[in-house]
Amino acid sequence: MTALHTLLHNKNISFEMIAHPQPIRSAQDGADYFGIEIGQTAPTLVLETDRGYISAILSGDRGRLDFQKIAAILGCREVKLASPQKVEEITGFRIGTVPLVGLFLPCLFDRSLFRYPEVYGGTGETHSTLKISPVDVEALNQVLAYLEYA
Repeated sequence: MTALHTLLHNKNISFEMIAHPQPIRSAQDGADYFGIEIGQTAPTLVLETDRGYISAILSGDRGRLDFQKIAAILGCREVKLASPQKVEEITGFRIGTVPLVGLFLPCLFDRSLFRYPEVYGGTGETHSTLKISPVDVEALNQVLAYLEYA
């Protein structure tokens, strides 16, 4: 059992870990593969700010990020995507596999994920996806701030 399985079981969270033969590389790939709306995909990004690193759990239909807006929400001067090397160094996971829960980083959470009963996101592994309630994702992260509906 993986650390993610253990965390979710210990918290008595309802979830499904879905194995798939190919890595899912984009929100559109995930939506197509699972037959869901692109907004139900929930990639986890790592952002570098002048106040440290945070995770950002976003709806796949959000599009481009407005880093100035995010900086204002977080009370930072500067926000950018962390480099792939930094993501792996900080989280222990490669970009595209960063798990939805269990990172122990402060989190920016996209409220538009609440439109759906379940969202789909990273597990830390290239060939599996986590299907989970966005309410549980919110509860299992250290939410620092919220992005409002797009």
